Amino acid sequence: MEKMILILGLLAGFSLCSQNDQDEISITDSRTNTSIIEVPDLPNGVKYAESQTRIAGAYNSLKQALQKNEAISIVAEVDHSANAKSIGEELDYTSVTFFGNPVLGTPLMQRNQLAGLDLPQKVLFYKDAEKNELALYNSVEYLSSRHGLEGVLTLPKISGALENLVSAATKSEVEISPFQQVGEGEGIVSITSNQNFENTYSDLKTFLQNNPNIKIIAELDHQANAASVGLDLRATKIIIFGNPNLGTPLMQKDQSFGLDLPHEMLVWEDADGKVSISYNDPFFIAERHGFANSDDVLNKIKMALETIAENAATSD
Repeated sequence: MEKMILILGLLAGFSLCSQNDQDEISITDSRTNTSIIEVPDLPNGVKYAESQTRIAGAYNSLKQALQKNEAISIVAEVDHSANAKSIGEELDYTSVTFFGNPVLGTPLMQRNQLAGLDLPQKVLFYKDAEKNELALYNSVEYLSSRHGLEGVLTLPKISGALENLVSAATKSEVEISPFQQVGEGEGIVSITSNQNFENTYSDLKTFLQNNPNIKIIAELDHQANAASVGLDLRATKIIIFGNPNLGTPLMQKDQSFGLDLPHEMLVWEDADGKVSISYNDPFFIAERHGFANSDDVLNKIKMALETIAENAATSD
């Protein structure tokens, strides 16, 4: 009970400070050596496009393309702006869509189940304070270095599919942020469960459902999706959950943070039968988005996520 009270309090209300004066990147046309646009400093490991159409229209274009592709399923859509409005806050257009293709994604998890923490794929669309209208997503270079996926045959197909989808939706060429690679396993926290897979996942879901500050956005059974296309994968499930009171202040400082929100937790069983709960370290995510001088708040977030995972990993 004390843990429950603690987590409710931590998730109920805190804000995060970031660098207010971020550097800008100038995008240059190599043919004329002239500056095309200036956009705020972007997170590491992303590809992006400045939309040549209204950003809401670009989002809808991507959604329509996904719906027409029988190999792809839309897992969830999150309107961060509407969620902010629901708690009396303002946030310019910021929406993210989650989608997946198990034929392409499963081989990544067959190599390393932790890749499931960054699957399904997601694309963030937003209009920032400088009126830039941007779409961005995690690059395969980022995914490959983070999860040790070099040589997985579906990586180039994933890269090409994402670039084609985003370019068509924005009617713009896809660009790449300056820094792409991270260390293998960087920013991933894993807690070993003393329960079996099903009980661990069930307890995690129940704990989240019992927290009035949290809304479960989506659940995805990677193992079942793999089986649906004739591929094998050990037990692997992800649950996506959020709290506008927690996430909105982050995106008010930098809307690109919406690419790493809502929060995700992966429950997985390895070849030896060990069950773990894995999630993104908030300090890693903050560093990725250029946040600074927020150690006190980030420690609170870290403690909150630890409490969620530890409650699910520990049997009564």
